[in-house]
Amino acid sequence: MPSLPPAIAEIRLAVRTALADVPEGSAIVVALSGGADSLALAAAVAFEAPKLGIRATAVTVDHALQTGSDAVAARAAEQATTLGLEARVVRVEVDDSAPDGPESAARDARYRALRDVAAEVGARGVLLGHTLDDQAETVLLGLARGAGAASLQGMAPVREDDDGVRWMRPLLAVRRETTRAFCAASDLDFWDDPHNFDDRFARVRVRESVLPVFEAEIGPGIAEALARTADQLREDTEAFEEMIHETIEDIVEHAEAGISVSVAALAANPAALRNRIIRLVVDSEFGVSLTRSQTIEVARLVTDWSGQGPIDLPGCSAARRGGQIVFTAPS
Repeated sequence: MPSLPPAIAEIRLAVRTALADVPEGSAIVVALSGGADSLALAAAVAFEAPKLGIRATAVTVDHALQTGSDAVAARAAEQATTLGLEARVVRVEVDDSAPDGPESAARDARYRALRDVAAEVGARGVLLGHTLDDQAETVLLGLARGAGAASLQGMAPVREDDDGVRWMRPLLAVRRETTRAFCAASDLDFWDDPHNFDDRFARVRVRESVLPVFEAEIGPGIAEALARTADQLREDTEAFEEMIHETIEDIVEHAEAGISVSVAALAANPAALRNRIIRLVVDSEFGVSLTRSQTIEVARLVTDWSGQGPIDLPGCSAARRGGQIVFTAPS
């Protein structure tokens, strides 16, 4: 028997490992754009899933943002069918005037479409083709935004959202060049999205300009180092979140039109934990994500109290009343 090409062996193993805890008889969804990463993922799933008794559906989302996008989507679905997968194409509308830009709007529309299909077919998970290179780019973009550990931990290999959808990224330890080698060894003709070379997008500039400079000036292995950083920060964040939830049970009380937190308890915690508690309380109660500067202003009601009045925040306000920080919704 001829030996299996290394790229095919690596990606099949990554997929087999990711599917190991998916029960036999389950359904899964594979996001397929037609690019090398998602096509290699779909091909590996098509090989591994039937052996595990798992039914897989490839879903191609047509964002209709480029001329000929329908043909690209149809071609991806055709390839999925040839591989032995069920295939669907879902066309979505993208608001290119959205505040966070068309890239973010397209991502939101894509995830909604994948979630809808997952619910329809009763899928236990949705597999996404993000690679180690995507993870490195995400960490660098988080650094540029000064977004803190929550952003620098990058994308999780497995994440379950509030709707119970399980998002799985089997290729997070796989380099992008490996997915291309997989496609070449498998005679799979992948599509190169022109947007992946459009330097209007920050991620493209990181991919095409920033990371290559780092590799050239600092040395090879930068992408792997950034991915390891994400893993380590994710472990730290998970530990922090467990501590926060345990602490919140003892120091948070419901208040009229809002929620209150003990000043003494907040003051007794280190700044990192205190700030996370404040952000989590506001997010959980009002669905608002505070910026660092907003969080620090609320924390000053605890650490630098000099009689200042209420602080207006997105979706709520914070005020010190006696021994409590009280968060209330607008009246």
